[in-house]
Order: sequence, then structure tokens, then C-alpha cells
Amino acid sequence: MRALITLLLVVVLAVGGWVAWQVYTPVMPPASTSLLLHSGHSTRRIAAELKKAGVIRSELAFRLWHALRPKPSLKAGEYLFEREATLPQVYERIARGDIYFHVVTIPEGYTMFDIAEAMEDAGLGSAADFVHIAETQTHLISDLAPEAKSLEGYLFPNTYQFTRTQSLEEMAATMVHQFRQVAQQIGLNSGSNLDVARVVTMASIVEKETAAPEERPRVASVYYNRLTQRMALDADPSVIYAEQLKGTYQGSLHHADLAVTSPYNTYRFPGLPPGPIANPGKGALEAAMHPDSSKFLYFVSDGNGHHRFARSLQEHNKNVTAYRHTLGLR
Repeated sequence: MRALITLLLVVVLAVGGWVAWQVYTPVMPPASTSLLLHSGHSTRRIAAELKKAGVIRSELAFRLWHALRPKPSLKAGEYLFEREATLPQVYERIARGDIYFHVVTIPEGYTMFDIAEAMEDAGLGSAADFVHIAETQTHLISDLAPEAKSLEGYLFPNTYQFTRTQSLEEMAATMVHQFRQVAQQIGLNSGSNLDVARVVTMASIVEKETAAPEERPRVASVYYNRLTQRMALDADPSVIYAEQLKGTYQGSLHHADLAVTSPYNTYRFPGLPPGPIANPGKGALEAAMHPDSSKFLYFVSDGNGHHRFARSLQEHNKNVTAYRHTLGLR
């Protein structure tokens, strides 16, 4: 009888030791292990995924630990395991939903193609898929811009936190929602007397033409003055965008490119292009809504991050000559 009791004690101690080792000895997962747990996964499935990823030692120990808890729900999401942790630590992270977010920064003036690349670089989906969504999900903005050809202009520049449990459609919708919030703040919405698409299109050109915030209202005035006088806008960024749409842009603009046949080519086609050529920020939107009152019709770089403005072609040509001198050209 004593021998049986001793044997049982040894077994209990062995099992207890095994459980303690499985539960409380930290596990070092493979470098930067990422695990995506989808909504609806059972505890058995979650345990299996964790074991397969090398985050825990035992599926059974994880399920037993869960059975002994007050039944908190395990949260779906993407989890990043970068350092050693015990089974309870892993369990608590999933129970409280300590999910991993991909941070994506969209600078002002990014096109939908630039954004698509940023999304792909962040591991959130393919660039081609995002471009397809931007080109087809125009219902997201149809109340403000019923003639929108794409979501270009309405994917608001910002820093976003996304998780891979979100679809690319949901991420695009988040950017459009941010545009709506900013538009509401500055009075650019369906309740105003402004043509939203026209303002956003102008703002996108302004955004691409100058990085100096104080110049934006003046640049906007140049283009509005040109529209008033029925002059071609001659905006280089619109030509670049025309080639991006065709997939022919080579990274720099040449004189021959100015002949590209596209309604976005403001050298060949008068008036504003048929839609935005980039995604403007708040400052450019405000400049397009409230341009300076000026008689300027031309501007050219001064070589120092700003521009020289002119009222006449003669004055403009002098500014161009000055700019060429700064570049060491004749």
C-alpha cells in the first residue's frame, strides 16, 4: 500500500512538474513571429496555431489553462511575438486583445498609386488590389463627388494604424472617412455652396506644385486666374498623373511627355482635369477654398523651395532666366 501511495505521489509530482514546465517556462519564438487569429477560431484552433508557430510548447496545456480561467473571450487579431514569454503571458495577451497594428504614414500629395505601394510595404495587401479598390469603390464618396472617377483625392493623408484582420476595402473606407471629417471641419461638404470635386481637384494640383504652406493660397490664385482667362493650366503634375494612369511614367518629365493624350494633360486640354491628381492635405484644401486675391498668372521655382510669381509672360520669362542662373544654366 505504501509502495502504491509512493508511486501515485511520484506520478502526481511528475505530472505537476510537466505542467509547470509547459506553463511557466518561457518560450522564445522564432524571430518576429506573426500570427493571425481570425474571428470564430475555437480555443483548440488557437492552441494549435500557437504551437505550430513555436509560441507555446503544448496545445493541451493551453486548453487546460483556458478551462481553469473565468472564461474570458480570446480576441481575434494579429499578434506579434518578439520575445520569450510564458504560456500565461501569451494567454493574457490574447485575452485582452493586445493585437499588432501596422502603422502606415500617407504624406500629403501621395497618389493612390503611392498609397498602394505604402500599403503593400506595410504587409497589408497587394498594391494592385488596393489600386483596384480605389478605382472601383467610388460609392464611398458619391454623395460628395458623384462624378468621381476613383477615390483619388479622397484618401486623406494621415498616419493610420491597421491590422490584417481588416480588409483593404475597410482601410480605404477609413481614409475616406478621415477626409469627410476634415472636410466637415473646414466647411467643405454637401451643405456648402462649393463644388467639392472642383475644390479637391484644385487642391491636389496645389499640393503637388508647392511644399511651402504659405504659398498654397497664391498658387491656387494663379490657377483660378488662368481658369478665368481661359488659359491652359499647364500644370506639370497633371501630365505626370496622366502617364501614371497609362502606366508609362518613367520617373521624370520630358518635353515630349507634354503631348500625351489624356484629359489629365492640362497642357493639351483646357480647364481642370476630370478629377484630382493626388490626395491633398488640409492646408491645400483650405487654399483651394480661399485663394489669395491676386493677378498672378505664372510662377516658377526660385531654386530654394519657393516660387517667383509673375503677372505677365515678360515678367515670368525674367523669373525663368533667374531660375536657370541658380542652376548654372544659360
